[in-house]
Amino acid sequence: MKTNSTIAAISTAQGEGGIGVIRVSGDGAIEIADKVFKNINNKKIKDMKGYTAAFGSIVFEGEKLDEAVALVFRAPHSYTGEDVVELSCHGGMYITKQVLRAVLEAGAVPAEAGEFTKRAFLNGKLDLTEAEAVIDIISAKSKSAARSAICVKEGALRKKITEVKDDLLSLTAHLSAWADYPEEDIAEVSDEDILVTCERAEFTLKRLLDTYDSGQAVKQGIDTVIAGRPNVGKSTLMNLLSGTEKSIVTDIPGTTRDVVEDTVLVGDVILRLSDTAGLRDTDDAVEKIGVDRARKKLSQCGLLLAVFDNSRELDSDDLELIEMSREVPTVAIINKTDLQAKLDINKIKSDISNIVYVSAANGEGREDIINAVEKIAGTQNLNPSEGILSNERQRSNVYNALNSVREAKAAVETGMTFDAVTVSLEDAISELLEMTGEKTSDEVIDRVFHNFCVGK
Repeated sequence: MKTNSTIAAISTAQGEGGIGVIRVSGDGAIEIADKVFKNINNKKIKDMKGYTAAFGSIVFEGEKLDEAVALVFRAPHSYTGEDVVELSCHGGMYITKQVLRAVLEAGAVPAEAGEFTKRAFLNGKLDLTEAEAVIDIISAKSKSAARSAICVKEGALRKKITEVKDDLLSLTAHLSAWADYPEEDIAEVSDEDILVTCERAEFTLKRLLDTYDSGQAVKQGIDTVIAGRPNVGKSTLMNLLSGTEKSIVTDIPGTTRDVVEDTVLVGDVILRLSDTAGLRDTDDAVEKIGVDRARKKLSQCGLLLAVFDNSRELDSDDLELIEMSREVPTVAIINKTDLQAKLDINKIKSDISNIVYVSAANGEGREDIINAVEKIAGTQNLNPSEGILSNERQRSNVYNALNSVREAKAAVETGMTFDAVTVSLEDAISELLEMTGEKTSDEVIDRVFHNFCVGK
């Protein structure tokens, strides 16, 4: 599918930089680029082959704007599947905007957010999961997140979904042919044939769903609260994990009176950390507000780092924290292990299975925290190369497809007609086709590309 207009946009981050790239795509890209780019050897862009570059100048309103390099891609061997020219000039807000203005004056129209990748999808260069992986690559905040997105961009997820979809399509076609053409010599489909195919699809789809939360921990991160009674070492732990003096550390209880936040990478997991006020009853009006906010944060978090003082006996505030830990995945951090132990570890172990011993002040125990966090997040055995669901849209499609496959199995097992089985299988196939974009609405497509930046 092709669109009529030729689009253009700045594809590099706007601001001062070594290079700024203006991308032009569409049937008129070559002609438009020839109007603004003057090759140093006077050769026209229309006479250049694909995957070649030329050095020259950008000329606008009769004046030289900047030196530039023109890189030419010929359809269909380009990112969008159309003729594409990328003009690389010096980076900077003024120059790049002027070059873009020159291109627009020459006949291009401004690209919408994500329109280059949308055209790549519409022209069959990418499926919808691979297109979504593009923005995941751009926004990746860790090695694992980048690797996962690249694997999806290269088709790891598409291959899994296509395998399941083709298996179900083959079974559905066989069922339909056998039912619609009884006079033909078509092999009868047995209950066992259907169940084997459904179980194979169920295994793959369930495995994808099981890795969703772990994938999101790698990609988006986990809302994590550091909580404990005053002066237990929460702020020191915050600083240890973040690698900066983010929180104020003193020997005075109640120093942290509000929520201090930071985003840190702990192993392969992104933690959106909140260092909270010490949990205790207080008459101090300001501190009380901080404690109330701490309790609210704790009730909403995805992971709790519950900090206990190894050198002090458990008190009512510690017991309250242990009670609250039952509602959320928790790592118990036994801090100040360099001091004489007075803590009742067995009481903590009876409620919290993940326990780490650290001396935050001495910088000891960070690796143990990493291992505990990765264990809870489920990232220790996560293999991005197998294909990971990137977002809620994909998860919903797989979830619905899995339910439909299970309905088909149940229909067979309860002796229902093959027509009922076929309906459930067709529902599963429809969900998978929507996921890859082979059969989906314009509304879904627009929603996918809505979050892209202009120029991508």
